[in-house]
Amino acid sequence: MSEAYVVDKNLGVKMEVGAGDLPRVNADGDPVVELTQEQKYLFDARGWLLVPGVLGDDEIAAMRDFALRVQNDPESLPEHERSQVAGPLEKLTDHPVVVGFLNEFLAFPHLSSPTCYGFRMEGSNLRNPAATPEREGQFGPHNGSGLFRFAYDSHHYQSIPGKSFSGLTRVVWELAPVKYHQGGTLLATGSHKAAYTAPESIQDPHSAVWDTYECPAGSVLFFTEALAHSTCPWTNVENERVGIFNLYNSVGSRWSAWNPPEKLIDQMPPMRQTLFRGTHCANNVPGFHYGGQNHVDRQPT
Repeated sequence: MSEAYVVDKNLGVKMEVGAGDLPRVNADGDPVVELTQEQKYLFDARGWLLVPGVLGDDEIAAMRDFALRVQNDPESLPEHERSQVAGPLEKLTDHPVVVGFLNEFLAFPHLSSPTCYGFRMEGSNLRNPAATPEREGQFGPHNGSGLFRFAYDSHHYQSIPGKSFSGLTRVVWELAPVKYHQGGTLLATGSHKAAYTAPESIQDPHSAVWDTYECPAGSVLFFTEALAHSTCPWTNVENERVGIFNLYNSVGSRWSAWNPPEKLIDQMPPMRQTLFRGTHCANNVPGFHYGGQNHVDRQPT
């Protein structure tokens, strides 16, 4: 199968991705889980992808308990651990399934290495009806048409035959069961590439414009922020929502001023720390320097 012609940084030459340009293990040494061709196709066509049942029961319980502890009893934790990327939740930031997805749809090989991620993390927060009633109880569609938007605020989606790039990408870990049309997130399938203005019916959460999902606890949802989407009011009475909303962006772009506590980052493995490095391109791969002998093409000028 022929590869997509992705223009490189100099004079329109093709960007060649070598075997060592993207990490194949995460910060814990776990092998990256690459997307299947079907998963690539589904995400590109729909703008979202659900991978059910990724986490084990013990992981789910520990992560859910910690997330609610951060929310409801933060004083019981050291100040730098009062974060949704601390404790057992830290492993979600570069889970092998997440790295595999972002290697395909967000990473820039010249800003990556076997021990450095080619993307950065933009934020993390908890979605829980008791903690965030304004988010779990209100319908508010937004975004869409990312294929035709400039990259000013990263809410864009670019495609050429054989390759797509999701500028600002949301990764949602559902740590409790989600029932169909009883909560979760509403997604206007395909709207990230929509050439037409959204119809009035998009303001109706029951419109055929909207898709949603159901999943067991421990599932992960990916969607491009270029997609029209909305909160779906949580009506599931059997369990509350515990959703970790992580956000990723390109290394050279920033959406928010969020950063985890510096002390927390310092305690992370060096590879995981690269998720939180500065928002710039030149000389932003640890161990590599533009113009040096070790990898002269690693950094754009």
